[in-house]
Amino acid sequence: MLILFIVCATIMVAQNVYKGIPEGLNFEIRNDTLFVTSDVDMVMPHHCVFQLADRPNIYRRIYNDETDDLMEDHPANDLYSSVWTRDHVNPYKVKVDSMQDSVRIDLRGFSLPHPGHITSKFGPRRYRYHYGTDLKVQVGDSIRSVFDGKVRIVGWDARGYGHYIVIRHDNGLETVYGHLSSPLVDENMRVYAGEAIGLGGNTGRSTGPHLHFEFRYLGNAFNSEQIIDYEKGMARDSVYLMTKAGTFGYRKAAAVAAQTGAKYVTVRSGDTLSAIARRNGTTVRKICQLNNIKETTILRIGRKLRVQ
Repeated sequence: MLILFIVCATIMVAQNVYKGIPEGLNFEIRNDTLFVTSDVDMVMPHHCVFQLADRPNIYRRIYNDETDDLMEDHPANDLYSSVWTRDHVNPYKVKVDSMQDSVRIDLRGFSLPHPGHITSKFGPRRYRYHYGTDLKVQVGDSIRSVFDGKVRIVGWDARGYGHYIVIRHDNGLETVYGHLSSPLVDENMRVYAGEAIGLGGNTGRSTGPHLHFEFRYLGNAFNSEQIIDYEKGMARDSVYLMTKAGTFGYRKAAAVAAQTGAKYVTVRSGDTLSAIARRNGTTVRKICQLNNIKETTILRIGRKLRVQ
């Protein structure tokens, strides 16, 4: 039998949490902690975070206080120049060369997004670069926020991430969770490390159930294994020293890989040049140059276009 611990800010908050607990569960309040007994792992309401007895994390607080505006008191606010948009995973367009040589990232409070083993690592694939770490999940598994933060995007990308979530964290990082079967949070919602934010799935460009997980800093992706020891299920240290050479050194290899061969896509119903460009990380101008066409060219379904 599993004992679940839900840390609440006050007894009044605990009473609010109590109203959201599924029927049939045994629980009791001791001081400022709500103890819930369950035979199985489960998804609690999104304003709760629950703690399995055999997990080491202790949450400072879990109540989703809608008056707590992350953007007013956010350590990363100056870093991101107050940019807060749902339009793109990377709306910042900050080049690595323009960043500081080194940055210390606070990793305290880390929680594993999912305990599944790695099925695909960060790195080059046949015709493209894989900017995330894929973890094995079953459809319906709980996917959890790795740090405290605020949800920037709850989106849908039919030919890419599928159902996905982007969270900006208090420590300056952003994380991406892709191929979900269902999000459990809303945009602009405050979330906490270990909180279930979505359910594992197989949506978007996916060949089987898995979680596509990314770490990003100022929009630039980097290998999550530099921070996470997936075998042990924990952060490698309490602080991560991010450097241009160490964290983003892979970009040279990615640039070389991008030049080693052409990549083609097939035009589908409803496709436009701008949509194709967004999906493939390029521009309309580049596609036009590669295919000797104009931006006004009518696209025929079934036509192959070179995008790389």
